[in-house]
Amino acid sequence: MKKIVDYRKLLNVTENAELTELRSVYKSMMKTWHPDRFQDESRIEAEEKSKTIIEAYHFLVSIAPETRAQTQADYTATTTLSNIADFEYKQQVLKITFLDGNVYEYFDVPKAIYTKFINADSPGRFARRHIFTEFVYRSVSKLVASA
Repeated sequence: MKKIVDYRKLLNVTENAELTELRSVYKSMMKTWHPDRFQDESRIEAEEKSKTIIEAYHFLVSIAPETRAQTQADYTATTTLSNIADFEYKQQVLKITFLDGNVYEYFDVPKAIYTKFINADSPGRFARRHIFTEFVYRSVSKLVASA
């Protein structure tokens, strides 16, 4: 997904970046771009840049392998025991709301997979076989691991 690639490029980290690396890069960039260090028009630019850095950091922490490992038990319980309440598909991001209140976003889901998902006799069974274990996901309903 373009968003993931752009955020990794902004923070200059790889796909396998650990939480500690993300945190140190984030802190370093925030020291450089903190709005209090700037005056006038450059302050406005710094505010925008710092907001983007914060958003990128939180997003990458939410999809980091360590974060997913920490939340694996809850994720497995939700995807195996709870039914799908609602879903939304936009720009290759499938957002699924479960009856237990958890909400997950799945990234880079092809339109063909989404079409099969909505046309399946059992969307839940289809998702368990073809979506839940195949795509990068993040929890939208909970604040996840902190770096």
